[in-house]
Amino acid sequence: MQEDQQNTRNYEQLYECPMCSLTCTDIQILEEHVDLHLEEHNFSEDGNIRDLELAQQLQTEEDERQRSEEDKREREEFKKLQRQYGLDNSGGYKQQYLKYMEKEVDRGSMQPFEYHKRKAEMMECLAFGIDDGKTKTSGVIEALCKYYQNDNKDVRRVWLSTGVDHFHSSVGDRGWGCGYRNFQMLLSSLLQNSLYNDCLRDTTLIPSIPKIQSMIEDAWREGFDPHGASHFNNRLRGSKAWIGACEIYSLLTSLRIKCQIIDFHKPTGAMGTHPRLFEWVLQYYSTDNEGGAKVVCTSKPPIYLQHQGHSRTVIGIEEKKNKTLCLLLFDPGCPSQEMQKLLKQTSDGTSLRLLRKFLGSLKEKQYQIVAVGGVLSLEEKDARCRASQVLTSEKIP
Repeated sequence: MQEDQQNTRNYEQLYECPMCSLTCTDIQILEEHVDLHLEEHNFSEDGNIRDLELAQQLQTEEDERQRSEEDKREREEFKKLQRQYGLDNSGGYKQQYLKYMEKEVDRGSMQPFEYHKRKAEMMECLAFGIDDGKTKTSGVIEALCKYYQNDNKDVRRVWLSTGVDHFHSSVGDRGWGCGYRNFQMLLSSLLQNSLYNDCLRDTTLIPSIPKIQSMIEDAWREGFDPHGASHFNNRLRGSKAWIGACEIYSLLTSLRIKCQIIDFHKPTGAMGTHPRLFEWVLQYYSTDNEGGAKVVCTSKPPIYLQHQGHSRTVIGIEEKKNKTLCLLLFDPGCPSQEMQKLLKQTSDGTSLRLLRKFLGSLKEKQYQIVAVGGVLSLEEKDARCRASQVLTSEKIP
């Protein structure tokens, strides 16, 4: 009997786990064992899936956060540029002028009656579209002619533009009005030249800055420089928008005044200097003005000179005895109190430092000039208007 039982155990069915090779004698036990394997496997797979989903979600959130921060930075940078270039709808000349005077009254630096008096004067000038003349200095070119004729031993020759008034920025346009002030300087010269009488018959007095803004808008409406106009949303009046060479070109050409933009788009000398700019100015003033005179008072209008962030007016050029060149510039940032010193020039010429710029003094990456040279016919004006829709500047290589 015992031998039969032993034989029976020897012949019991054995069941092997297909996943870990464990041997079981009971099929139910094996099934439960295999189920445990499967549950463990499924739990592991679900965990991996959840980890992957979580990683993807975190990456998506990080990407969205970075995009949001980048968008915020771009908006802030755009607003900064709008403020810098006067396109932030913060008001224009009139608003800045009034705000300044209100602060002066609050500080006690201006009496209320003075505030109302100056406000009325400003509003009258703006209504007529004329400059109030309070920042103007006249007679500098004439004073320079006398000075160079009487003295200045280190200058071999000097060429000066025709008469031009200096205008400096006022409290209404401080920080952004240089382009408009340089246009006023150029216009003051053209108004003294009978060649431009017909072109300027509607502009007998120097216009105010808001009026100049309207004149540029008129030029845009005629079709000049649509690309530039779109940059300003086709509107300047009532803003503190900076203008540059293209706006000056469009305005002059719309008045049938022949001019050109010359682009000195990169330095042409050592240490980031622009000798070709100086040579171009010398050729501009000396052409048709050759001769032996030390001082040449030409009939040439001054030149509008632009670089990033500022513009000035070239009113002449010196050639030293050592052959070096020196530009003479009117800067709208120079107040009339300083310019008045040039009218009483001393023999040592110390006040000329306000005007003189040597080669090493002009080291901006790029310069543009607007040079006037005659009158356009209506047909030429139309042709230039069409051309300005494509290209308005000539680059100096």
